[in-house]
Amino acid sequence: MARAYVDMRRANYKGSDKYFHARGNYDAAQRGPGGRWAAKVISDARESVQSSSGRGASDTAADQEANEWGRNGGDPNKYRPRGLPDKY
Repeated sequence: MARAYVDMRRANYKGSDKYFHARGNYDAAQRGPGGRWAAKVISDARESVQSSSGRGASDTAADQEANEWGRNGGDPNKYRPRGLPDKY
């Protein structure tokens, strides 16, 4: 998850947030049940903090959808924005 976060910050690419959410959760879940559990705990905590800071409920729900998609083995590229450099 940390790698996806660092990549998201480096890419600084508009519309890529959901892709990196899905990718971070996917990568963590590939490490087994503990990774999947940790991804859920971290994602839920992050979204809880961000939603209480004034972000809209619809954005939080969309982030959580991407998180769950990745955690359940879905291809993160479903959320990949057109034009995001291939290195991500």
